[in-house]
Amino acid sequence: MFGFRYFTPTKVVFGKDTEYQVADLIREFGGTKVLIHYGGGSVIRSGLLARVTKVLDDAGIAYVTLGGAVPNPHLTLVYEGIELCRKEGVDFLLAVGGGSAIDSAKAMGYGLANEGDVWDFYDYKRKAKGSVPLGVILTIAATGSEMSDSSVITKEEGLVKRGYSSDYGRPKFAILNPELTMTLPDYQTACGCTDIMMHTMERYFTNGGNMEITDAMAEGLLRTVKEQAKILAKDPNNYEARAEVMWAGSLAHNGLTGCGNDGGDWMTHKLEHELGGLYDVAHGAGLAAIWGSWARYVYQNCLPRFKRFAINVMGVADEGSDEEIALRGIEAVEDFYREIKMPTNLRELGVKATEEDLVLMAHKCAVGVGGEMGSARKLREEDMLEIYRMSR
Repeated sequence: MFGFRYFTPTKVVFGKDTEYQVADLIREFGGTKVLIHYGGGSVIRSGLLARVTKVLDDAGIAYVTLGGAVPNPHLTLVYEGIELCRKEGVDFLLAVGGGSAIDSAKAMGYGLANEGDVWDFYDYKRKAKGSVPLGVILTIAATGSEMSDSSVITKEEGLVKRGYSSDYGRPKFAILNPELTMTLPDYQTACGCTDIMMHTMERYFTNGGNMEITDAMAEGLLRTVKEQAKILAKDPNNYEARAEVMWAGSLAHNGLTGCGNDGGDWMTHKLEHELGGLYDVAHGAGLAAIWGSWARYVYQNCLPRFKRFAINVMGVADEGSDEEIALRGIEAVEDFYREIKMPTNLRELGVKATEEDLVLMAHKCAVGVGGEMGSARKLREEDMLEIYRMSR
């Protein structure tokens, strides 16, 4: 077990109709003029944006709006938001949507509070020294960005997708109303469940330190999301299942499931970032498509963890050799993905990658992680390329 620092300052307001508390929360954290940042038309069609703006109008809180957040959020929109906020004198950011809107807003917050190019933070050239405060009204349970210190932005030039983590970017509050996720397409719900589980699995498969209590919480979260995802595949309007998944999404990425270990592996995420940057695929689906290949490449180097996962999370019988149990656990994960209609390889993801594409992604991934990365097994560029090849 390693020592750790656990910091989760986000105030969570959970339950039905909680979006009506947004004005009081903005005032609580000092906001006087707000940028409402959102994605596409779903926030408008559902009436959520109109409800939010009415609450702010009734409270006398000034605001401007900026839509356009997309999956694998774009740096050009971040620049646009920074310029708009400076012009309008915005002092508080409100992301209404999922991880894309939240991550864009986080980047805007860094850009507003720090001089120079905000991309420098995502390009690992310097660290932020502050951020404009941010609140969230969540509409999709997936990334956990509503409570995390991280955000991911794609620079369109060169199709470079990079993440940046800083406690300055943690939202001041997160409004979590499970009903707001009921309008999601089934595919997006499944992508979200996959992403939630992967945030915990990245922290779970390590060769560096573990705590029994942390493992128990991680395994319970994984079992819960797995079962609730199956329920939602058949009954998308099940409020209880939506609530379980939404809260799990926040807990999966606020640091809780990594307390006491070495910080996790994270190579599945890094490999997927290059898929998302090059092919603009949904993040959760990309993770599902690459995970099985990563797992088969590294499991022998992290066999005790894969065995425990197979038994405690996937319900594999404790029969046969450790290697046989671990492999059955990997197969069980892929069976689960298929059950909720997630891909298990690049073909099923709809990606027809050439050898040149794989070489390019492996190189960019290696550059992005500084040459090598991983806890289950350290991966270098040649390892990353082989995993991409296995995933075709």
